[in-house]
Amino acid sequence: MPARPRARHRLFATGFARSVTPRNSGLRVDFTNDVTPRQARSRRLGKYRGRVIRWREGTVTAVVRRWSGAVEIDVAVARRTAEDAATVRALAYPRLVGDPLVGDRVLLNVSALALGLGTGGYALVVALPDRLPDDDESLADRAGGHMVKARYTPQQAIVLGVDEDASPHRMAMAAATDVGGMPVVVADLHSALPAIVAGVTATRPGTRIAYVMTDGAALPAWFSRTLDGLGALLAGTVTVGQAYGGDLEATNVHSGLLAARHVLGADVAVVTQGPGNLGTGTAWGFSGTAAGEAVNAAATLGGRPVGSLRISAADARDRHRGVSHHCLTAYGRVALARADLVVPAGLPEPLATEVAAALAPLADRHAIVAVKIDGLDAALRDLPVRLSTMGRDLDGDHAYFLSAAAAGRHAATLIATGPPRH
Repeated sequence: MPARPRARHRLFATGFARSVTPRNSGLRVDFTNDVTPRQARSRRLGKYRGRVIRWREGTVTAVVRRWSGAVEIDVAVARRTAEDAATVRALAYPRLVGDPLVGDRVLLNVSALALGLGTGGYALVVALPDRLPDDDESLADRAGGHMVKARYTPQQAIVLGVDEDASPHRMAMAAATDVGGMPVVVADLHSALPAIVAGVTATRPGTRIAYVMTDGAALPAWFSRTLDGLGALLAGTVTVGQAYGGDLEATNVHSGLLAARHVLGADVAVVTQGPGNLGTGTAWGFSGTAAGEAVNAAATLGGRPVGSLRISAADARDRHRGVSHHCLTAYGRVALARADLVVPAGLPEPLATEVAAALAPLADRHAIVAVKIDGLDAALRDLPVRLSTMGRDLDGDHAYFLSAAAAGRHAATLIATGPPRH
């Protein structure tokens, strides 16, 4: 029997060429990828056909207000097109760019503002080119940290990781292996955070609550006025992944939960993304899908995962009425560990029936827990921050905020019960 012909391969600088002799054939076929090195590189990396940032420059005309880590300013823009606004609202993070003053020239990223996307209506200050921050101040702030967040972007930030060698918490973090049964409330939207806090504190005053902020939305924790307003109601914030600006910095959700428990001394942790989620209107195209991964992380570390459900009778979009399809994806497809999914008792009809029908397929994988809501409305109204989700306030989407508060209440009842039984 004659030997089987071998395929011959040739690599060229201009691309990839291959000579093939098909089996059982006397034919020889040449496949040659006749592309230039530049074309090959573009195919590998993906090629943008335009800029991904709209740049503008302008002059600060007013400092409007401040909150922890952020400054809102008015900027007179040097207009480049007829569509440019003469004055825009802009947001600066002083720890990144310095503290803007009236008269300063600023460089702006106006991309999301120009497209009407969800950045709170702000242009973002990229730099104060004529008055750069002092190096020594930045070096002192990071206290020997080497953790890089927003990696390989022009504004990558160097912070001190909670478990780095230079951290005072290094030993505690190195020894930590679990969270000792700590309840972990998971939500898919930042707007659930204050409502969850209200539910916890109304049920168990004095509970130490830590917020673990993931990197699916805003990266700087400083963007959130909710965090600034919650103040002493939180034991602290741990920013994880590429997010930064919290009281503690961690590499991922797992180390963030360990830091919440063993450094902040939290009784309860809340895990959700920062403000400004990303969504495409598809089942999987949503940054909050990571809520399912947070359930897995909490269970892996011996915590008690509690799922806050995105329940609404007010959302105009069918896919978000009843239980949002995003919640069903996160808890029904992504979460592999068992969680308590909390439903506020006494929902009005037909909402109650819609919610029950949506959750029925998840009942084999998770515990569906009905929680009484007595006193939760008052607790929500007593919060020091304004409640808002998708532009709707407490009265505009009452079921949504009650659902988050009920999840917080349920977590508070789990504090004394210890690790779950398997």
